[in-house]
Amino acid sequence: MESTEHVLEERHLAGCLALSKSANWNQNEADWRLMLGFGRGWGITTADDILAASTLALPYGRDFAWLAMVLVLPEQRRQGYASRLLRIALAEMQAQRRIALLDATPAGHEVYIQEGFREFWGFKRFSLSDFRNSNYANKDLQPFQETHWPQVLALDAAAFGGDREVVLRNLAARQPKAALVAERNGEIGGFVLAREGREAMQIGPLVARDELTARALFAAALGRVSGPVYADIADHAAPLQGWALEQGFTIQRPFTRMAHGPRGYAPGDASLVFCPAGPELG
Repeated sequence: MESTEHVLEERHLAGCLALSKSANWNQNEADWRLMLGFGRGWGITTADDILAASTLALPYGRDFAWLAMVLVLPEQRRQGYASRLLRIALAEMQAQRRIALLDATPAGHEVYIQEGFREFWGFKRFSLSDFRNSNYANKDLQPFQETHWPQVLALDAAAFGGDREVVLRNLAARQPKAALVAERNGEIGGFVLAREGREAMQIGPLVARDELTARALFAAALGRVSGPVYADIADHAAPLQGWALEQGFTIQRPFTRMAHGPRGYAPGDASLVFCPAGPELG
């Protein structure tokens, strides 16, 4: 069957959502609109006008971009679609002199190794089927205010290694009850955000200067959401992973942060990252 490569646009949104659903991934329409709005995507559409595959590149400043949503419909797999789109994205990143980074699932890990990606650090997705608790309080935790943004963005840039203001502001607006900062004596020691997904609420990113602050932020955010919850917790944050297990979370699957090429690197200070924003957002 003939297929056509093309740039992804808003008119492909229904097909993008179908790809997420076919893989049992958590992205909803708001996530896709966010990513298509500031990133660049490529798709493969079949002769019968079905979006069969996707790949996105999300630029974070001048130095690197995040590759995400490398998806193929189950019935269209083993035709090389993912590799074709991945190589298009990598070629564009190389032309822009940007490092390409991604968070690999176990299924995609070996493919990325073969394409020249290198491993850096990992995290695991933790899942909780149901949680309701709105009584958590901490005098050092506050709702996001406009005055917090300069310090929050500076802390996130140090942790993540790039500018993702557009992403953080989007998430803070979507779930303002769970958008919290840890502030003491006018200094921001950490922050947490959350967003609604197709399957569950997702807690993250969570960036903090120490483990106790991270745990307080996590607990407070958890107390402000309900229903199924996902949280991606870094392997180097083992105490927070252990605490999550004590709260009833179970481990769904691991991810590996990877960068492309022999000169690829994982930017930022990973020790500040307790929960990524999600594999699609970094």
